Amino acid sequence: MKKVGILAAACGIAVALVPWLMPTGPSAGLDASQFLASGSLFLGAAVVFAGGLLTSLTPCVYPLIPITVSVFGARKAEGRGKALLLTSSYIIGMGVVFSALGVLAAKTGQAFGALLGHPGVVTGLAVFLLVLATSMFGAFELALPYGLQQRLNSVGGAGLAGAFLMGSVSGFLAAPCTGPVLTGLLAFVAKTANMPLGAGLLFIYALGIGVPFFLIGVFTVRLPRGGEWMEWVKSVLGIILVALAISYLRDAFPWARDTVKGVAAQIGRVPGAFITGGIAALGVVVGAVHLSFKSNAREFAIKAAGVALVVFAIVIRVGAMDAAPTGALWVKLGWAQPPQAPSFLWHQVMPAKQASFSAQEFDKALALARTEGKPVLIDFFADWCAACKELDRETYPAPEVISEAGRFLSIKIDATNSEDSLDALMERFGVEGLPTVAFVSSSGEILKNPRVTGFLEPKPFTEELKKVR
Repeated sequence: MKKVGILAAACGIAVALVPWLMPTGPSAGLDASQFLASGSLFLGAAVVFAGGLLTSLTPCVYPLIPITVSVFGARKAEGRGKALLLTSSYIIGMGVVFSALGVLAAKTGQAFGALLGHPGVVTGLAVFLLVLATSMFGAFELALPYGLQQRLNSVGGAGLAGAFLMGSVSGFLAAPCTGPVLTGLLAFVAKTANMPLGAGLLFIYALGIGVPFFLIGVFTVRLPRGGEWMEWVKSVLGIILVALAISYLRDAFPWARDTVKGVAAQIGRVPGAFITGGIAALGVVVGAVHLSFKSNAREFAIKAAGVALVVFAIVIRVGAMDAAPTGALWVKLGWAQPPQAPSFLWHQVMPAKQASFSAQEFDKALALARTEGKPVLIDFFADWCAACKELDRETYPAPEVISEAGRFLSIKIDATNSEDSLDALMERFGVEGLPTVAFVSSSGEILKNPRVTGFLEPKPFTEELKKVR
């Protein structure tokens, strides 16, 4: 029981603190297109590779690293040659997906990763992650026919096809953190119409993302397959996979997204960290890790309840990262004061919930700004876009940004769900990836520069605002 208590405390602390420690994606200054346009193909490819390497350390990819340990480390002892083949297949799978998504984005004008706004695609990814999770929990050994067990187990890395498939899924999951590297690259590909070159550069980007996975797959110590602690490790990995699957489903379905946002808004960012940490610790104590689904029905139900508590805590904790520091619930109860600091004012958010985008309403807003002699700030975002949330959480609330943005008409464009009129607007403004913050001058001219693509900290963001007149 002492071991369970230590594990519960560690889990609670991790849920509370790790989201705050997650790095952001590549900054808005990492753009390969300037090198590519000048003919410096080697330098451009190097920047693309570096951008992929930075992307591998972002929240979209970080959860996949321990899963990769399970895929490549928790298998039968094999030579370095076989490990190299499997890892290479994994990274090639990721590269194929990136090349396909990039070429599609360049041809259609949609933002890279826009497929993650399609419920069907996200549901497929979530099902795949849940299949892997049930494998971690040992479900295949219990309920499925032997032949199907063998096929599903191969998805976890026992074979080149399984490694390729897992790499393909990783490519989709990394898309929300791609940042400005791909924005500039896709603009270059669309302009030059050189799709083979574009596909090759996107593959190089995927190779950059694959570096940590390559190191893990080839050099990781082989983990023993048996023993109590290994079963615990598998349970932890299974919980991460379930939480990841639910997080993607949350962003794909408005009702789920609104539910999580509503709960997060009530508990707040700071109190939410401690509350969800406590819930996660409780889930571990109940039996999320140390109990087994392979035992009797009672233990199965208790472990399921524990897993549900930990997954709930993780999903709400991630949602609370985008909430106000003080929750609305504590203000209502009189336990906290309402926030006194000024907040960023968005004059319009388009389209409204459960409504279609109206190009006419957007043009009316631009006409109004021109009449009043105001420049316009237009933030293109999506709920699946990690860097978009970083801007909302870190940049827009900064006092210097709020002060400088006061002279702008500020519009937020929700590109989560693709539609023809919205795609036309993004093409009109040359949006290749998200987030993109575009500007219109007070005279009504769409400005190519300045422009923000990816996360940018408050001080440099304010400097960009000052350039717009």
